[in-house]
Amino acid sequence: MMFWEGVAVCAAGVAAGAINAVVGSGSLITFPTLVAVGVDPVVANVSNNIGLVPGSFTAAYGYREELKGQRERLLRLAPASCLGSLIGGILLLFLDRGVFQVVVPVLIALACVLVVIQPKLNGWLAARREHPHPHGGIALWLGVFAAGVYGGYFGAAQGVLLIGLLGSFLDDGIQRVNAAKNVLSLVVNATAAVLFLFIAPIDWWAVLAVALGATAGGFLGARIGRRIPAPVLRGIIVAVGIVAIIKLVYG
Repeated sequence: MMFWEGVAVCAAGVAAGAINAVVGSGSLITFPTLVAVGVDPVVANVSNNIGLVPGSFTAAYGYREELKGQRERLLRLAPASCLGSLIGGILLLFLDRGVFQVVVPVLIALACVLVVIQPKLNGWLAARREHPHPHGGIALWLGVFAAGVYGGYFGAAQGVLLIGLLGSFLDDGIQRVNAAKNVLSLVVNATAAVLFLFIAPIDWWAVLAVALGATAGGFLGARIGRRIPAPVLRGIIVAVGIVAIIKLVYG
């Protein structure tokens, strides 16, 4: 990787880290950038995943205030993200990518709808549940597992999927939901990264460039995201989801 190509990838990492902290879908910036500078698509996907791990950590750390009181919830959901990510990472290396290209846009669109209707949906569900589960129950666990599979496989817009799921099944504010999303995204990315270290080809210069940018971007995104009013944040999430759908469908 040439110097200016590395600078471009690092800059893309800053943007991706910031977007991941606020919504998700940062891979829609870094992955195409890596491919554009000549990295093989599979190697780019793997290297991008590893490089975004530090940014996921800084984003989660930046939301530490909103994470207070969510320890038990995240301990219940993290294994679902971890297991799903392992399966998704294995599928990346052995499954035709075209299989997911058909399903993923539909999942993202559904997640966007869930984000929009979440306040009313929460009220509707609460009125029909005699004893609401504080951690979302088995339905949320399975949803987080499925999002982990997708995140380990490709990852772009996994944040939109997670926010849609968490916001629908948890009776909590969107900023706390976003904080939980950042932790679960970190689990997914870190798990896949460990797997890839053993079984996948890696471009370490690409990893370094993405990691440097994403680390700074994660801090920046957390500082900005925590100050965004809930209705505005919902609008941003839906807008990013729509962009992700267009990007995945039309390339």
